[in-house]
Amino acid sequence: MSQDMKDSMMGALENVIDPELGVDIVNLGLVYDVELDEEGTSKVTMTLTSMGCPMGPQIVANVTQELMELPEVKNVDVNIIWSPPWSRDNMSRYAKIALGVR
Repeated sequence: MSQDMKDSMMGALENVIDPELGVDIVNLGLVYDVELDEEGTSKVTMTLTSMGCPMGPQIVANVTQELMELPEVKNVDVNIIWSPPWSRDNMSRYAKIALGVR
């Protein structure tokens, strides 16, 4: 997969906002990896801010919806993992400023 395709996929995922924090999942550091195979299946490895995150299913649905808008993507497979666990250290500088985290 080209770096351009990876950038396109990450760009699409920046449209997915974590409803609890109001910041997109890319800047929160929730997306660990994106892949696209020859058949057009996009594989997203990501986590959530907490294991009991009630918005998990909604976030996964939004991830699928955003990626399916890319012409190269035919299917989306979202893999939620808990290791490594998410921490504030994963957040971009933008997310930290937006949330007032030091």
